[in-house]
Amino acid sequence: MTESPAAVRGAVGASADKITLECRGVWKLFGARAGEVLRSLGSGATVEAIAAAGLVPAVRDVSLSVRQGEIFVIMGLSGSGKSTLVRLMSRLIEPTAGEILFNGQNLLAASDREMVEIRRHRMGMVFQHFALLPHLTVLGNVAFPLEVQGVARAAREERARQMIALVGLGGREDAYPRQLSGGQQQRVGIARSLAVEPELWFLDEPFSALDPLIRREMQDEFIRLQSVLRKTIVFITHDFDEAIRLADRIAIMKDGAIVQQGTPEELVMNPATDYVREFTQAVPKAKVVRADSVMVAAEGEAAGTVAARTVIADAARLFLGGAAVVAVTDAAGRVIGHLRRDDVTRLLMGG
Repeated sequence: MTESPAAVRGAVGASADKITLECRGVWKLFGARAGEVLRSLGSGATVEAIAAAGLVPAVRDVSLSVRQGEIFVIMGLSGSGKSTLVRLMSRLIEPTAGEILFNGQNLLAASDREMVEIRRHRMGMVFQHFALLPHLTVLGNVAFPLEVQGVARAAREERARQMIALVGLGGREDAYPRQLSGGQQQRVGIARSLAVEPELWFLDEPFSALDPLIRREMQDEFIRLQSVLRKTIVFITHDFDEAIRLADRIAIMKDGAIVQQGTPEELVMNPATDYVREFTQAVPKAKVVRADSVMVAAEGEAAGTVAARTVIADAARLFLGGAAVVAVTDAAGRVIGHLRRDDVTRLLMGG
């Protein structure tokens, strides 16, 4: 059974104070004179006012921060602005207004040449469509971004072989994309993006083109990779089940704006709007509520331990042997409370 990201990160965790990526009041309006129109509208820049000016409001006044080592999921329905936002973050498209900071550097002040270097050396990107080069082998595809950087052949192929092995495709280096399944092709895409050793990793609906079984396998693989690599990740999806399975924190978008952001548990237990409530109402609470939210003061003996950030659905298996209480531990392994079987059962039953 693959551990949830919460369980994996219970001992490691994202840095609470180091911000890798930050957006401050970011807007993207499509249409003529967008910047001028936005300035003239000021605080009255509603969806209706923007549309009346003949513009399309793709992203509206987005502010968020992504901590070092965390998986930050941006989700929403088709047309909500999530894919536009991730392209703004990497400056593949230019924002109409706002600031985007990468490790404190204002990307909007960077030259085109500087941005090319940042994307080549410090950012990795994986998209829904694999975009593999059909005339290159697996090894050639994974090594390609290093070839663009000018890395010597022996060095780039050695690095590519390491990444191919990391994603579980060792032995397929000489295969061509047409000889691979959809899931294998996506693994090649992931290996290729990791070859440059990015500080920041963007994944835009990378598994949505896969059938459900392969998609689940790729999520498991992604969780495993993150437990090894500890990357800072911005992950885009429209699937809330996928979001809660992978995310440290989630931002939900609607009509180009973020309507709520927080941990999966915060969104499910305290939805801020009816829109968020609709997204979360079918999610079993045991999938998002963590052990440290249900634990009681530690008294007496406990049978076994569970990390504080483990969700109750995963912690429940510890009681299958008849244990009545297990100890809850923090990231340093210290006991901070007890988790009782009766409380876990109550939550599993919808209480």
